[in-house]
Amino acid sequence: MDVRALRYAVTLSRTLHFGRAAQAHFIAAQPFGRRIQALEREIGTPLFARTSRRVTLTPAGEHFLPRAATVLAQLDALVEQVEGPPHDSTLLRIGVLGFGLADLWPTVRALVEARCPSLDLVSVELDWENQYDALRSGEVDVALVHDVGGADDLVLDRALQLDRFAVVPAGSELADAERLTFADVADHRWVAPVGPQPGLADWGAAGDGRGRVAVRSPSGVPTAVATSGRLGLHAEPARRYFPHPGVRYVPLEGPKAGIAVASRPADRREAVAVFRAAARAAATADRNLIGP
Repeated sequence: MDVRALRYAVTLSRTLHFGRAAQAHFIAAQPFGRRIQALEREIGTPLFARTSRRVTLTPAGEHFLPRAATVLAQLDALVEQVEGPPHDSTLLRIGVLGFGLADLWPTVRALVEARCPSLDLVSVELDWENQYDALRSGEVDVALVHDVGGADDLVLDRALQLDRFAVVPAGSELADAERLTFADVADHRWVAPVGPQPGLADWGAAGDGRGRVAVRSPSGVPTAVATSGRLGLHAEPARRYFPHPGVRYVPLEGPKAGIAVASRPADRREAVAVFRAAARAAATADRNLIGP
């Protein structure tokens, strides 16, 4: 969810005037209004009732916007816990495995930019084989990794816990299932992630294990499934970040996938601390906004 749009909506809920609310954020009224509309579409209901004379909150707005204000305050407080003045370095190299932080990216970027306005975030693509080693070697400053163990020498903060999905060939008898169990897939062959982490074998260990096809990065799973006819395993955001006409994503029972922010224990630079704090804050805000 776009943290800027949330800030715009909270300001509008207080001013009940599009022009004044837009001015408070140094943005023109038309793009301000478009961001409010996009937020309402994402939520699935209007937050504001507009007439030619006034703006009022809808019942949904009265329920949602105080909650959004609380979450925004928590976001700011969590990031401000990083000690010291705003950071003035220019570069932070972020190793990204697969979709990384998925839908949290806009919020994390906004929080980092607010704290470190001169900092450039540079993405470095990782695969399962080097997701930890790129950090250990200094190729990247912080890494977004599939947390499958084997990184006791690094500092890992679990940012996301994601439902697992089977990646199924579009022509398979499993493609139209609403949900799959291990019994449903027990006799099927699988593609498997390749990497030195001990937990990868457990993550990919489904079915009978015969003749697995190896893949080295999350983005390669759908193509491997489509071309081999085997099944694959992925986390929920892959449905949107790695679409493929030859596969279907079907919920599968089992432990969730963990996405973590990793850094070196001795690296105490403020840019690293700010990024870690922003990821924690964004994950907390996301849980609070979508929770009951």
